[in-house]
Amino acid sequence: MFPILSLLIWLPIVAGALVMLLGRDRHPNTVRWASLVAAVMSAAPIVPLVRGFQTSVSHLQFVERFRWIDAFDASWHVGIDGISLWLVALTGVTTIIVVLASWRAVTTRTSAYFGSFLVLSGLMQGVFTAQDGMLFFVFFEATLLPLYLLIGVYGRANKTRAAVKFFFFSLTGSLMMLVSMLYLYMQTQSFDMARWQALHLPLAVQVMLFIGFLAAFSVKVPMWPVHTWLPEVHLDGPTGAAVMLGMLKLGGYGLLRFNLPLLPDASHFLAPLMVVLSLVAVIYASLVALVQTDLRKLLAYSAVAHMGLVTLGLFLFSEMGTDGAVMQMISYGIVSGAMLLCTGMLYDRTGSASIDGYGGVASTMPRFAAFTMLFSMANVGMPGTSGFVGEFLVLMGAIKANFWIGALASLTLVLSAAYTLWMYKRVIFGRVGNERVASLNDLSRREFALLGAMAVMVLGIGLDPKPLTDGIDATAIQVVQDIENHRLPAGDPGSAEVAGRRHTDPHADTAGHATATVKGVRPDA
Repeated sequence: MFPILSLLIWLPIVAGALVMLLGRDRHPNTVRWASLVAAVMSAAPIVPLVRGFQTSVSHLQFVERFRWIDAFDASWHVGIDGISLWLVALTGVTTIIVVLASWRAVTTRTSAYFGSFLVLSGLMQGVFTAQDGMLFFVFFEATLLPLYLLIGVYGRANKTRAAVKFFFFSLTGSLMMLVSMLYLYMQTQSFDMARWQALHLPLAVQVMLFIGFLAAFSVKVPMWPVHTWLPEVHLDGPTGAAVMLGMLKLGGYGLLRFNLPLLPDASHFLAPLMVVLSLVAVIYASLVALVQTDLRKLLAYSAVAHMGLVTLGLFLFSEMGTDGAVMQMISYGIVSGAMLLCTGMLYDRTGSASIDGYGGVASTMPRFAAFTMLFSMANVGMPGTSGFVGEFLVLMGAIKANFWIGALASLTLVLSAAYTLWMYKRVIFGRVGNERVASLNDLSRREFALLGAMAVMVLGIGLDPKPLTDGIDATAIQVVQDIENHRLPAGDPGSAEVAGRRHTDPHADTAGHATATVKGVRPDA
């Protein structure tokens, strides 16, 4: 098979390196157009991936595997399933959006800026497709470098503080994840994630490993209380970096790929804690968003609240909850990216993100106001928008699991409406606030096309989510079944070899993944 996933990973990385070689500021327009062409070409392999993906099976597809480091049994092992498919697609789309959104916003060191984003895009594709523990860690850690440079070089007043805080929060968590990975390697003498999943470890060991992985992924979600880096990145980082972090959900994906399937007993044991932390994030972050006076910080706390629904859905251990969590990652990624772009467009025109510094924007920017209204309604979770789909599935799953958990989680509907509509009223409606607002120009053709494309995605997913849920369903069912089937028997203190261990056939598909369909039938049967 043609190595389409390798192309998806390496094309933007190589293109980003070439863009950096174009020079610092000698040819800014050449850099912009070269970056746009590279972003489009990097996203092109997504088309055959989506067209050729089989939605009825749960095993990995488009698998590539060959030896990498024999001494550690590490492989270049990549593949996609129904969960990673749409995150891969979102990564490609996000790269194009960031390039277009930064077209005029970045005027210095343009080659380094656009080149860094292209490299970051390729590394994130590697995270979403890696099926080898060492390969995943390399890609996951490598994303820190371009993000650190983008925040620290192209940010605003306190950019250095924001970059250092983000870097050390992420690095500390990643080191704890590395310890967990090394323990699993010592048990299997391999970095093959399928072999890790076949282990049955004592509960106490699973809990320690769970905490190690959680330390890395909770930062990237971001979960309360390790979310404090996000408002600073939104406030002092460049808009492009905030959009990239907002649209691509590395933390939620990591929890779904590592914590749940590899450590099922610890996941169940710590589920009450994860549910409590998720509910605290939903309610606390929403209340904090209500008192914000800066648009960017309001959106940062909104992201923390909405991602609380993702972690809640994952730890319901149900198909509906898992479906909803994945849909929330995808749909809110688009919505938060759109809201950040709208905020960035205002900031680029006025140099201010203070809510009190606006008022009456609809009078001078009617097209901008219309798009912002749509994205605000999606942020609230209005039916017909993408924001509704994931929230509805998670809340329904929560109510089915426990009515009171669902009731508390449902407060997000009221609280998100409160802070979003309050923000929209203060900024968009009313009398023209000052001369800066009175002199604003409406959207350019490039900005109109950019927001228009995102509006199509928001409405398309909201009105017809079936193409996405069809791709997710089979894998979500398999994940839930694997968690339940892989748990230790009641009363068993745990061992590496127990009855009921899931059979792993070394001659099965090269993915080393569960090859059962939804009905439990092998795809080659």
